[in-house]
Amino acid sequence: MKELEIFPYGTEINDGHLVIGGCDTVALANEYGTPLYIFDEATLRSKCREYTKVFKTYYSDTTIIYASKAFINKGLAEIIKQEGLGLDVVSGGAISIANAVSFPLEKVYFHGNNKSRSELELALSLGVGRVVVDNFFEMSLLDKLAQEAGKIQDVLLRISPGIDPHTHAKTTTGIVDSKFGFPIVTGQAAEAVSKAISAKGLHLIGLHCHLGSPIYEMDPYIQGTEVMLKFAAEMRDRHGFVVSEFSPGGGFAIQYTEDKPAPSTNEYAEAISKTIHSACRAYGLPLPKLIIEPGRSIVGQAGVALYTVGAIKDIPGVRKYVSVDGGMADNIRPAIYGSRYEAVVANKAGKANDQLVTICGKYCESGDILIRDVHLPVIESGDTIAVPASGAYCLSMASNYNTSLKPAIVVVNGGSSRVIRRRESYEDLMRRDV
Repeated sequence: MKELEIFPYGTEINDGHLVIGGCDTVALANEYGTPLYIFDEATLRSKCREYTKVFKTYYSDTTIIYASKAFINKGLAEIIKQEGLGLDVVSGGAISIANAVSFPLEKVYFHGNNKSRSELELALSLGVGRVVVDNFFEMSLLDKLAQEAGKIQDVLLRISPGIDPHTHAKTTTGIVDSKFGFPIVTGQAAEAVSKAISAKGLHLIGLHCHLGSPIYEMDPYIQGTEVMLKFAAEMRDRHGFVVSEFSPGGGFAIQYTEDKPAPSTNEYAEAISKTIHSACRAYGLPLPKLIIEPGRSIVGQAGVALYTVGAIKDIPGVRKYVSVDGGMADNIRPAIYGSRYEAVVANKAGKANDQLVTICGKYCESGDILIRDVHLPVIESGDTIAVPASGAYCLSMASNYNTSLKPAIVVVNGGSSRVIRRRESYEDLMRRDV
């Protein structure tokens, strides 16, 4: 089955059942209930090692930091820590998860366009390695808090290079009209460098940009890197500031559907690394440490969502709706981004896909459609639906819409499974009510 290429490494069919990480997915659904999210540990670890190996092959002074906004909890953070990656966090919650698993906080980079006072105080008190400063308000506040704490905080500046990454408008972040970063064309980026250098509580060590996600082309990275390093050379000439760390962010794509393959890690690494080398030669800059921030491309393929089919509504000549016990509360991406997915009937894997259906969720929204118009075997109530490439931005954007319960999460590896997040209970929903 060609669609198995989108699933975690080593996914197979055994006696008509989909098997991931050596575990029968139908048995997992029966044991843990659905909706259920599975993470294949072997795929997760393989992706971490792949990014480290490939980028270091092209650019030896590279640090890979996992972009935790794709998804993080203590179980996943522990795996990322064991694989030696750093961590890109965007909230005090993510910092607290990192601290809870004794993650080396000097390898944590704190992002965000509106970090609160309490979050910055937490970062300073725990010794977060880098704060990626996003605006003048934050710069002033962090400088003040660092001085009050008797510290000098290492920072990078998030710069808007004005590059269109040709992705969804809602996930485009490196253009001028964005809530993120200091734009170069307005002169605010240059002003930010000047102010950061003079700030007594800050130590400016580098520049950061993030263009958007997911990016399927190399040109945005090439253009963005060239613009950023040209700016770095201008800041050296104007202020004597030499960039020691540079990050082009992340945003690397994964394959969600059969008809849209993603570039390889090698393609991204080669394009970015060669551009840094050529731009630094052209501008007479020393080669900086390269910081790469994959999130989706680390965890996306490793994750699979399992659902149970309930009601089936056939409108002759119009559409057949197959309702599952999850939907937009655990995966809102199709509703807000128009994202496309594939699916496999896990208990009928390998059978002919000779029926056109639309898989919809259980929530009270007409837009609660997981996959519109997908060919699958004849489906019956009680069947198990597996949706691959669900490891990124599904669980991290999940909600309790319709007062629903967030799903359980299990990690599979070598034929065994373990829970890294239990399913919510109704008592959990009311626990904070007063």
